Amino acid sequence: MTPPKLAITDSDPSTTTADAVVVGTLQGPDGLALAGAADAVNAAFDGGLVEVLSTLGATGKAEEVVSLPSFGKTAAPVVIAVGLGKPGDDGTVTEEQVRRASGAAARALTGKKRAVSTLSALHLGPAVEGTLLGAYQFNAYKTSAGDAPVGRVEFAVTGNLKPHRATLKASTLIAEAVSTARDLINTPPNDLFPASFAERAVALTKGLDGVEVEVLDEKALRKQGFGGILGVGGGSSRPPRLVRISYKGPKAGKKVALVGKGITFDTGGISIKPAAGMDEMTSDMSGAAAVVATVVLAAKLKYPLEVTAYAPLAENMPSGSAYRPGDVLTMYGGKTVEVLNTDAEGRLVLSDAIVRACEDEPDYLIETSTLTGAQVVSLGKRTAGVMGTDAFRDRVAEIGRAVGEQAWSMPLPEELRADLDSRLADIANVAGHRFGGMLAAGIFLREFVAEGVTWAHVDIAGPSYHAGGAYGYTTKGGTGVPVRTLAAVLADIAANG
Repeated sequence: MTPPKLAITDSDPSTTTADAVVVGTLQGPDGLALAGAADAVNAAFDGGLVEVLSTLGATGKAEEVVSLPSFGKTAAPVVIAVGLGKPGDDGTVTEEQVRRASGAAARALTGKKRAVSTLSALHLGPAVEGTLLGAYQFNAYKTSAGDAPVGRVEFAVTGNLKPHRATLKASTLIAEAVSTARDLINTPPNDLFPASFAERAVALTKGLDGVEVEVLDEKALRKQGFGGILGVGGGSSRPPRLVRISYKGPKAGKKVALVGKGITFDTGGISIKPAAGMDEMTSDMSGAAAVVATVVLAAKLKYPLEVTAYAPLAENMPSGSAYRPGDVLTMYGGKTVEVLNTDAEGRLVLSDAIVRACEDEPDYLIETSTLTGAQVVSLGKRTAGVMGTDAFRDRVAEIGRAVGEQAWSMPLPEELRADLDSRLADIANVAGHRFGGMLAAGIFLREFVAEGVTWAHVDIAGPSYHAGGAYGYTTKGGTGVPVRTLAAVLADIAANG
């Protein structure tokens, strides 16, 4: 997919040459209202645009799209009105409302060559992100790709163009990072397996200043004692990998470790999953995709940080060489784990990577993974569960919500630790019951975080993949969650420590 080309313009949107002009509508207290820089377009309709839209049934509800011909009143032959929903009590519109409306508008613009959007007058960055992510398509495997995304979008702005250009660049790079993660997630597992994922990760770093890459193959993993990654990957004919991508920015301050689960396909192993829905397990490497995309983004945005991403990659398959329930694995660093369920494999590869990440003495460690079905039961398909060091956990969750990636702080109750006691090893990989499964998984991971390291675990089992129809800027398939959260946390650490 070729994404839309983006630009900013300070020209009157009603006179800008384009195939369509996008305006925002609101569910105002007195009925339908216009938002953003729609005044110029409304003036072209002699102040009657709201009346025309109302006649066509427009209400301004979130993501509603109503198109109408301009009859020559604007330079663009089509006006696309997209709903923002209800404004706040103070009459303002949130960034997420603009992001979602821009995504809906981008899909309505499919097949058009050029458009101008007035939503940028509300919030430029979210308008850019929503447009690129809403226009996202993954059609690499289709012989007939259908209509292409809109070719070019110009965003109407006012005032000094220099800061607007900076916002356009940064927001474009953020959206591109999300798209990179989506591409990795959406690539089928016959083409994306540990070795090929590692190759693609390396390719993404080409030409970036301050970036170094290390890839450990199965021989190096065995030599260094990565028992979790080797155990999980032992049942596949395609051996595991551990990718480490480090970036050191100009005047680097804090050190941040990013760890992401990279199970390129998860059958559940010997504890095999039901067939229904197993195809979605192509997304079980969403955490690894997110951290790889984020460290590349950090290098492109030149964050004044040291950021290192660790992606443990394995394929969890049943075979004669697969690990079994009852096995005891010796993890990297020496701790032993009794395997009671081979479908709780993510925490095993992550534990190896977390211990390795802590050896680099980060100030902060953020791990993200499609870890537990219990996350979906607890919080649904769109809200991530965040655990870890209390203050940092809350900081990550709050930042996630601020950028539109829903997240909620969850506890790590001490009484659940006893449920992970093992008769054979230092710890078992699952509890003997299903209660608090998301929290028990977080407690398991905590066992491998070095003392004194501030950390957060983001369980994205639900939010990482969307099986239904598109909404807002979220398309079917991999979502790229939580790339924008990770990027915003890095920016916050760079600014505030």
